Amino acid sequence: MSNVRVIRGSEWARPVRPVRREVLSNTPELEEGRPPLLFVPGFGHGAWAFAEHWLGHAVSRGFPAHAVSLRGHGGSEAAPKASLRAYVHDVVQVAAGLPRQAVLVGHGAGALVVAHALARYPARAAVLVSPVFGGWGTLGTALRRNPTGTLPAAFGGRLRLSRAQLFSRELPDSEARRYVSTLGRASRRAQWQLLTRPELEPPVGDPPVLVLGSPDDRVVPAAALSRVARRYGSAPLLFPGMGHDLMLDARWREPIDALLDWLEKEPATH
Repeated sequence: MSNVRVIRGSEWARPVRPVRREVLSNTPELEEGRPPLLFVPGFGHGAWAFAEHWLGHAVSRGFPAHAVSLRGHGGSEAAPKASLRAYVHDVVQVAAGLPRQAVLVGHGAGALVVAHALARYPARAAVLVSPVFGGWGTLGTALRRNPTGTLPAAFGGRLRLSRAQLFSRELPDSEARRYVSTLGRASRRAQWQLLTRPELEPPVGDPPVLVLGSPDDRVVPAAALSRVARRYGSAPLLFPGMGHDLMLDARWREPIDALLDWLEKEPATH
């Protein structure tokens, strides 16, 4: 366990502006003492993306479940100039307000937000779902696979993800269209910071970290999943045939059950 204390003078000097945050919660009728889960959606997604299936399923297995919409997303307050640090602040503040030490679950760029939050909040564990850790290679991959949706984002516009990138063909078109139409956008500043990929600090307390993804993800290449998992001393748990949005795709139960099985078996989470 690391005992290094990081003094962030610039953060004290320039505190993050408080905003109204949307948090959707679902808790079991019978309290079993299990750690709460805090789901963090990726850029363009809101808490709704986890409320659709995963919150209720986690509760059905005895886990209190919460999902936060980062500022400027979902039902949270608008924040057109939000920074990546502000998104991290949102997660840490919500996690710190939960009654017990939480498991942080981040999806897409929300996984990078969680990775930064781990240096500021002593999480019980973390799960990185289809993690987008950024860098110029991320932009190159997106331009190759979705040039018309990605090019505007390279100049500060909105990133438009396609149905083919987010979902498998198994998901009915009507559901896919509904989800795509609900997507919002991250701030221009946060999008640029994602490309520059700020250096990650070590997690507080060395919590166990699980990486989930699909080898058929058209946003995150399999090699990128492996790199992220290696960073935390493991290998990714893969779900072939699924798209980037594991929590919304047709076979959404498989990854959430694997996640919950891992938490039940992981000694550090008991």
